[in-house]
Amino acid sequence: MASASLQFFAFVLALCGVFGDITATLLPNWKVNADVGSNIITAITQMQGLWMDCTWYSTGMFSCTLKYSILSLPIYIQAARTTMVLSCILSAFGICITTVGMKCTKLGGDSDSKSHACFAGGVCFILAGIFGLVPTSWYTREIISNFLDQTVPESSKHEPGGAVYTGFISAGFLLIAGVIFCTSCFKKQQGAWIYPPKQHHFPSTEQESDAGYNLKDYV
Repeated sequence: MASASLQFFAFVLALCGVFGDITATLLPNWKVNADVGSNIITAITQMQGLWMDCTWYSTGMFSCTLKYSILSLPIYIQAARTTMVLSCILSAFGICITTVGMKCTKLGGDSDSKSHACFAGGVCFILAGIFGLVPTSWYTREIISNFLDQTVPESSKHEPGGAVYTGFISAGFLLIAGVIFCTSCFKKQQGAWIYPPKQHHFPSTEQESDAGYNLKDYV
């Protein structure tokens, strides 16, 4: 019962990680630059994401521009696109697989098959968390190095946006969920190896009868 509750808790974490992963991939605020200008009326907030760049004015107007050319983008943005999409795909596969392998569901067949399915889903979650953690870390490093560079003008410096933090948290949720699913299955298999089922050996009646005949022969 405790293992089933732990798997359900990991599944909820994985769901939060999947939704956060998809949200972070689509949000345009990976980099944020606030330019107040001469007064607050002309304030402009520029946001840059993986797929589009958006500008928000203090008057309430909002405009976005899609990034159509892939080769013109920096290498860290291209890598972030690829790894975040892979993270979303792997986490979605993990949700489908663990739904079959969880103890609280009636899918997946016997206990061994469900255990293997949970382990495979946990591996998918761990890989999705790694794929989500690498681009957010790389992206944050580029933002910080650009911000600390003295040769870069102040108007071109940015700060990490909400999408980066969402990606970090989602990757953490996926990693935790994957570890819980893998360790729960591993503990079960380890217990089976340490405590193998006892085999009862019953004496054969044929041997006793044969022994009886041999004794009678000597009488």
